[in-house]
Amino acid sequence: MSNGSRQAAWEFFGQELKRRREDAGLTQVELGIQVFVSGGYIGQFEQAIRKPQLDVAQRIDDILQSDGIFERMWRSLIDDHRYAEYFAAAAELEATATEICEFAPALVPGLLQTADYARAITLSMNRFAEDEYIEEKVSGRLERAQILQGATRPVYWVILHENVLRIPVGGPAVMAQQLAHIVALAQRRVVVMQVLPYAAGAYAIMTGQLKLMRFEDAPPTAYTEAVYSGNLLDDPAVVHRSQTAYDQLRAAALSPEVSLPLVESAAEDYRRCASTT
Repeated sequence: MSNGSRQAAWEFFGQELKRRREDAGLTQVELGIQVFVSGGYIGQFEQAIRKPQLDVAQRIDDILQSDGIFERMWRSLIDDHRYAEYFAAAAELEATATEICEFAPALVPGLLQTADYARAITLSMNRFAEDEYIEEKVSGRLERAQILQGATRPVYWVILHENVLRIPVGGPAVMAQQLAHIVALAQRRVVVMQVLPYAAGAYAIMTGQLKLMRFEDAPPTAYTEAVYSGNLLDDPAVVHRSQTAYDQLRAAALSPEVSLPLVESAAEDYRRCASTT
């Protein structure tokens, strides 16, 4: 489905939501209370500014007694087999963000991954999968990264824990290429990159990765991910706390100017190791 047709489908979702809400005699605020979001978010769903999460679409079906239509529409619009179900909604939002701030505690974030690195990660998590499945996942990862190309790319700030540099995903040659790719993006000012060193000790958000997204015409959102699960967080208080934690990470991390040669040095170490094996 093209971006234009997908947007038109979301607009239909919003129109249908508004029609059924009004038929039920509910205001946006009244429906929002019953599905545990604000009335403002219901208005944004109806205007196709923001997409609901799956559980919200399911609760809307329950309240409006719409026989599962909103869940079915959600699945047809967001359920992209290239992504895990729990990440699909975040990928949809990522493509429209004007600013993305990301913290990666162990792995290179998807937007920065090379094909070989993405393939090594996908294989490690899917030992018995067929090649077609693996390549579909890798293709989706590389397609996501296209948002960093061109004049309309989002502001992208990433903090990598030193783990990311030291875990030899795919072996020395793959790591050398991957880290060189990150260096090239930083040198071209596509990304602002910092490294959080081991010496920093304990740090904010030790429980997992974090992605903060800002938009031109919608409130900011945070996305967190754990084992086979992810959460889009749009409660303003929670997003604010997440931003505060990210700011603390920025303060604890090495500066971009110091981080870059550290990543370059790690890439060189992997290159030397690859040449001797």
